[in-house]
Amino acid sequence: MTIGLRIAESRPEADAALIARAAKLPVANIGDVMNRLQAMRGGFLAYGGRRTIVGAALTVKARPGDNLFLHRAIDLARPGEVIVCDGAGDLNIALAGDLMIGHAEKRGVGALVIDGAVRDLDGIRKMDIGVWARGATPAGPYKDGPGEIGYPVACGGQVVMPGDLIAADEDGVVVIPRAEAAAVLDAAEKHAAKEGETTAAIRGGGWVRGWVEETLAGKGVAVSK
Repeated sequence: MTIGLRIAESRPEADAALIARAAKLPVANIGDVMNRLQAMRGGFLAYGGRRTIVGAALTVKARPGDNLFLHRAIDLARPGEVIVCDGAGDLNIALAGDLMIGHAEKRGVGALVIDGAVRDLDGIRKMDIGVWARGATPAGPYKDGPGEIGYPVACGGQVVMPGDLIAADEDGVVVIPRAEAAAVLDAAEKHAAKEGETTAAIRGGGWVRGWVEETLAGKGVAVSK
């Protein structure tokens, strides 16, 4: 195998405990505690029947408009994994449709995150699988290659390594580096709890935002009471 035409022989196992913890948190909270730098760029829409997902990444690099290696990744995926496909953001040709995604659903794939387009939206939205993509088009793909499976990819402006945790909901997609996942989730759980307190204060007519005045004053902006 050579670069651009290869499939990794192994990849990291998923950490079920970390996935379960992440699944209880809003994706925005997870992204916040990574200094807001780990979210895939805007434009990823949730097309599948499952609107929230957390799973370990199985990475795919596809030639724009060609889904040969994405097909193979579905066959290789473990139950619950999230297939992350670098399709170079091309929206002219769909990389997956309802037949292919239906096969992924039957194999227990948790979700597909595609930096590219999908099609057959009516069928996809009825399936018990997550599908996030940059857009849709009726144009179908080729199946010639080249491509890669199980190597680092770029998707939505983020580097994704095999085994990284992927969390997605209707806000979009964030990437949690595998090595830092436990620490990220510790921080995200604390952040979510704090936001819960703030929500309760707002509903009770409170929430004093003193930091706004302090920040403005620090910039020399006069704040009238």
